[in-house]
Amino acid sequence: MYKFSVKPILAATVLLAGMNAGFAQDYLVNSLKNNQSENSKDSFQFTEVINIENTPVKSQGSSGTCWSYSANSFLESEMIRMGKEPVEISQIYTARNAYIEKGKNYVRMHGAITLGDGGALHDVINMYRKYGALPQSEYTGLNYGTANNKFAEMQTMAQGVLEAAVKNPNGELTPNWIKAYTAVIDSYLGEVPESFKYKGKTYTPQTFAKEVIGINADDYVEISSFKEHPYYTKFTLMVPDNWSLDQVYNVKMNELTDIIDNALKKGYSVAWAGDVSEKGFSWKNGVAYIPSKEFSDMTPQEREEIFKGPKPEMEITEDLRQAAFDNYNTTDDHGMHIVGITKDQNGKEYYIIKNSWGATNDYKGYMYMTKNFVKYKTTAILLHKGGVPSSIAKKLDIKQ
Repeated sequence: MYKFSVKPILAATVLLAGMNAGFAQDYLVNSLKNNQSENSKDSFQFTEVINIENTPVKSQGSSGTCWSYSANSFLESEMIRMGKEPVEISQIYTARNAYIEKGKNYVRMHGAITLGDGGALHDVINMYRKYGALPQSEYTGLNYGTANNKFAEMQTMAQGVLEAAVKNPNGELTPNWIKAYTAVIDSYLGEVPESFKYKGKTYTPQTFAKEVIGINADDYVEISSFKEHPYYTKFTLMVPDNWSLDQVYNVKMNELTDIIDNALKKGYSVAWAGDVSEKGFSWKNGVAYIPSKEFSDMTPQEREEIFKGPKPEMEITEDLRQAAFDNYNTTDDHGMHIVGITKDQNGKEYYIIKNSWGATNDYKGYMYMTKNFVKYKTTAILLHKGGVPSSIAKKLDIKQ
């Protein structure tokens, strides 16, 4: 059975997921630094097929909030699609609210649930539905003098409060634990304004979400693909960052890319969650694919030229996809935003991916990811239900 990599960062990522996801995110980015080839960009000739309008690339800094950056970027593109003027949605307001809900679940589950910065795409929709939204200008999360997100100290402090609550030294919990926990979060990220002015009008987070952003949270669906579950039903996605135990729709592997293709062609972008800790993923060169040969079997020259122009890929099957997930070779370590399709000089299609690590790579914050990579390494996608092909929506009982 093909096994692309043993993932040297897996142990660190899993260990830190419950205590310091910001550090785990830094570790992930640093682990990818050697995944590059010299002059890679000169060896590719990309021609855009579809490019859905999106807002400028951001940086999540030293925080594990890619899920919030990617899904909020997706919502900003939804505003554009709906004919609205896009606003930068506060990614950290979304994350702050998820931290509060995550803390409640942590105590209810006696500490047996993931903590830290990590989250899932559906968290953005769930927090939008419950808490509304704020513009970035009203809630930056930079409440103590830093220029970029840096959440390690906050997460450690917050975890201490929650662990004390779980230990329950009084024998009965008082209502004050949630006040203490919320106070820790807000002391680092800032207190939430009850109301604020935006372009001369006063809003609350709820009215801003309804009147300015204007999306309907019920219009969005999350989809995955694993053969161990019946197709066209829902199942609980068993990844550490699914702290809310949300369920997703299950489709066949090839239907993942069918859905993405259909959505893009109809003008809908797609939020993506999956695994990027792969030898075939180069942030620096902005290319992600699944090489046909294992990295350990490559010659030194092949390794040096792994991202130098289009290369053949491994054939992906549902068995291979399931095995990679079961063996921890596919984990939920990153979220990004799919905004289009491009072709290389051989006519092969790639997805145009917007990342949240700043405009620091060969394509100024964007990447080109093959469909095979998406089939193999996706844990979930989030999109407007209108982007799902009608034949698949019918099987899933999604009313369009």
